[in-house]
Amino acid sequence: MGELDTLDRKILHEVQLNNQLTSSQISEKIGLSPTSTQRRLNRLRRDKIIQGDVAIVSSAAVGRPLTMMIAVTLERERSDIIDHFKNAVRREPVVMSAYYVTGETDFILITSARDMDEYEAFTRNFLYDNPDIKGFKTTVVMDRIKASFYIPPWE
Repeated sequence: MGELDTLDRKILHEVQLNNQLTSSQISEKIGLSPTSTQRRLNRLRRDKIIQGDVAIVSSAAVGRPLTMMIAVTLERERSDIIDHFKNAVRREPVVMSAYYVTGETDFILITSARDMDEYEAFTRNFLYDNPDIKGFKTTVVMDRIKASFYIPPWE
């Protein structure tokens, strides 16, 4: 994977703003031919600089209006326990995003739920029933102000 030049960074900017743009549309915005733009896009994807496409869905519109941030602390910090928890999180569809973090807690989970009954069931099955979890604290989101994976592509 080589260095990103100015044109690569312009492509990344445009793709993050709208991943539905064609290479022709991007080429017009950045001043490069469509063929060169497509070649660069292919390289950025091949090198895993662009990783997939994301659609941000309204949780309320699909009947999952509750979003919770959960700080999870593990009982012990052993690599096998950490790896086991990471794998469990990856398989759990209720978990929208997850972060392995430093500080007082080990993981931050972002989850969605239809209602508090569903959230309680999730905590019982996924958190309370896991002997490797020392504890967790939940923060209920009142309003999603911004949802984005945008990373400024500047140096």
